[in-house]
Amino acid sequence: MGDRAKPTINDVARVANVSKKTVSRVINDSPLLSDKTREKVKAVIKDLGFVPNLQARALALKRNFIIAVIHDNPNAQFLVNVQQGVLEGIADTEFGLMVQPIDRNSPTLDADIRAFIERQRPMGVVMLPPISGYESVADICRETGTRYVRMGSIKMDDAANVVSSNDREAVRDAVSYLIDKGHRRIALIGGPEGFTSPKERTAGFREAMASAGLEVDENLVQPGKYTFESGVSAAEALMALDNPPTAIFACNDEMAIGTMIAYRRNGKRIPEDISIVGFDDTPLSSHVWPSLTTVRWPIVEMARTAAKKLLSAPPVAEDEPWLLPSRLIERGSVVPPQGS
Repeated sequence: MGDRAKPTINDVARVANVSKKTVSRVINDSPLLSDKTREKVKAVIKDLGFVPNLQARALALKRNFIIAVIHDNPNAQFLVNVQQGVLEGIADTEFGLMVQPIDRNSPTLDADIRAFIERQRPMGVVMLPPISGYESVADICRETGTRYVRMGSIKMDDAANVVSSNDREAVRDAVSYLIDKGHRRIALIGGPEGFTSPKERTAGFREAMASAGLEVDENLVQPGKYTFESGVSAAEALMALDNPPTAIFACNDEMAIGTMIAYRRNGKRIPEDISIVGFDDTPLSSHVWPSLTTVRWPIVEMARTAAKKLLSAPPVAEDEPWLLPSRLIERGSVVPPQGS
């Protein structure tokens, strides 16, 4: 358009030879249109480079200027990172952020979420794991006409409705890194039940071991809850074994740091006596000593991308980016095992 004024809804209506109301229906995904008319108007919108006004669209849909984050996640740092990303995504708009905690074990979970959406009428919803893995919650968003994006460790929806990382592949690389350092007895500290991420990360761990021709000693596989305390408990169980590990992969940084503390309390040196790798790359991971080798999970970027998807004009293209890869960050908590 050069220096010309930005195209308006009136320009779209004039070029498409339809009413302004028809253009508005296309923008708002109204079913009260023929496919032929819808496609014609979409083509004009694309040709003119028309960008619908988000605030006007929210008013037309009788929705509040809110992006809601729905979660049941015990990791405080994860939530801080998500909020930072969403706030970056809605910066310079009139939209605000609402964070709604829920209990995934509640027998009235679906009814509670439906009531929340119908009461607050958010413009869009960001669903965090493990809630993002619940198809019933996505169905509620569809039924109420609420745009949504699911964040997680796998692609669980169309590209327009998901932002994901590659947890399995990233953990496979991290454990292969430990194996390349000479470690053979590698322990795993898992995550809470009901989450997709620990399943994907455990699969990556097992795949790396299998690829190296190493058997997984199930005594070295310890449960975790994504909390500092569960990392301490898992570490104490591992230290009590007759044949303890030389390296540990923990499914998140909070447990990895709990593991570091537990080993230190028992007079162990890190990394000389035990190598430790985490997952997340939280701020604390670079502040502990030694600094924690970890997998960087791009949560801020994922949340920012999710917010921008919700604020973009529908329909969001199927080739919209949805994968934000994780990668290993090498720091000071890994060395070859003693005697290697």
